[in-house]
Amino acid sequence: MRPVLPGSTLGILGGGQLGRMFALEAKRMGYRVITLEPSPDSPCGQVADEQIQADYADEAALLQLASRCQAITYEFENIDARAVEFLESLGQTVHPDSRVLRVSQDRLLEKNFLRDAGLGVTAFKAVDSLADLKAAADEVGLPAVIKTVRGGYDGKGQAVVADYQAAETAFRNLHRGEGSPLIWEKKVAFVKELSVMACRGTDGSATAYPASENVHVNNILDTGTVPAGVSAAVSAKAKAMAEAVGDGLKIVGAYCVELFLDAQDNLLVNEIAPRPHNSGHYTLDACYCSQFEQQVRAMCGLPLGSTAILKPSVMVNILGDGGGDVLHGVDSVLRQEGIAFHLYGKAHAVAKRKMGHFTVLADSAESAMAKAKEARAKLRWG
Repeated sequence: MRPVLPGSTLGILGGGQLGRMFALEAKRMGYRVITLEPSPDSPCGQVADEQIQADYADEAALLQLASRCQAITYEFENIDARAVEFLESLGQTVHPDSRVLRVSQDRLLEKNFLRDAGLGVTAFKAVDSLADLKAAADEVGLPAVIKTVRGGYDGKGQAVVADYQAAETAFRNLHRGEGSPLIWEKKVAFVKELSVMACRGTDGSATAYPASENVHVNNILDTGTVPAGVSAAVSAKAKAMAEAVGDGLKIVGAYCVELFLDAQDNLLVNEIAPRPHNSGHYTLDACYCSQFEQQVRAMCGLPLGSTAILKPSVMVNILGDGGGDVLHGVDSVLRQEGIAFHLYGKAHAVAKRKMGHFTVLADSAESAMAKAKEARAKLRWG
């Protein structure tokens, strides 16, 4: 494809914090940005050149976006793939394309793709009835995680079950009727959760960042440490698996592959996110080229950037707690050297809502984590 050069207009479906960081990087590189998002005063809309306030399925709004942009992407995978297909039907370039979106937003399609590609995944089975549930318990086994096939994030739409009675309860709570299957996954006995941010260009070129070692609290990412505390062999394999995912799906753009590492150093792919990811936010401050700049480069047909890290880092999510909308202690945190602070422009810090993050850079991952804990203790909502 002919490169989409600075001065052009880029579109993004979605107005959250991922769109915000994408827009900031795109504008730094000389592009204009239009976001399509139904909520007013969105984090992305605050910094973009324009926000089209409309539903993602609004064809008139999509037509307006397509007519004014030279390339389009999306910031999350829970939009209806038909919106991307409509843009493509207009001859518009969308990266990643609708086929990638359909696979990544359907856990059964995703798991089948990974298995068929020879990439490690936990045992799984589709469940659309109580008879299926019993078969999954017998064939795949317990403990298990029962998930909705579509939708759900940060632990929503899933249940961990230790016995068959709990599985029946989860089935009744999550199942939406015949033709809306759930997926039964064997629970992985992992020792670490890892993720790899990668990017693939329009010419098939690919690159991957070092693996992040992630800690989740209540199913929400809490911290990400780079480089991960794993062997060089595990790190290289994780990057190779991530690049294989991009090649297999022919992804164009930045994407994330989440993995489990077991005690025998086996890696299993948990999920694919076909866009920049929370666990890749460290790249804004700890790398020569961020995941968001990579997204801009890829969708515009430009050469991909370096994925080398400048220093070890720890990224810490800042979540609301329902105790107020003003974050206190920021001045104290910013007195510490090597901390980059990012807030997303959200008005209300409701409990568990991602309000921002900060990244600590230090000479070692251990030192960065110690500074991160010290900084976090100084922050409170009020």
